[in-house]
Amino acid sequence: MDKITDSPVTDSAQPDEVAPERPSRDRATRGAALVATLVALPVTVLVGWLAIGQLSPQEQAEPVATPSVTATTAGPGSTAPVEMAAPTLAERPATVCRALLSQLPATVNNLPQRPVTAGPEQNAAYGDPAVTVACGGAEPTVGDTDDVWTVNRVCWHATEQADVTVLTTLDRETAVTVRVPRTYGQALQWVSPISDTIVASVPSGGDAPRGCQG
Repeated sequence: MDKITDSPVTDSAQPDEVAPERPSRDRATRGAALVATLVALPVTVLVGWLAIGQLSPQEQAEPVATPSVTATTAGPGSTAPVEMAAPTLAERPATVCRALLSQLPATVNNLPQRPVTAGPEQNAAYGDPAVTVACGGAEPTVGDTDDVWTVNRVCWHATEQADVTVLTTLDRETAVTVRVPRTYGQALQWVSPISDTIVASVPSGGDAPRGCQG
């Protein structure tokens, strides 16, 4: 009979003798993943910043505009009567001026109408500082090099003064003068609604200057 000899089993005979290698591979795998993450992170951040820059060029190119002194930004201002002269008019100009004043709008570019100290049948005022309308004055003498403008079918001549631009009609039976404080910017924008009323109530008269024809 064969003698059975017990042989002790050593660690080298274990079937999982490759186990010690696993931690090395795990560490290598984790190291590779960490390197990939560190490389990918700055790339992702860079792509994000580039995307933001591409999505908002318009916002970067268009700074917020600084409000200017206009009808939309002016405060309520004074409502006291505006001092204006009221020279005596002949019968026909007085009739024309009454027709004009009765049809003027209650506001001009959001500036409310204010009372005047004299001649409400020929004068009007809007806002503070006041844009004024005076009917019945004389037409200015227009030089050959003077600039004239047509606004809503009304011919205007402009004279620049220290604080105001004075605009006077050149093609109406009775002249109308509008004084616009220079703090309001471009003066012609203020005579647009007034021009509409002039066309409806003040007959044209005489020949308009060459710059207002055509």
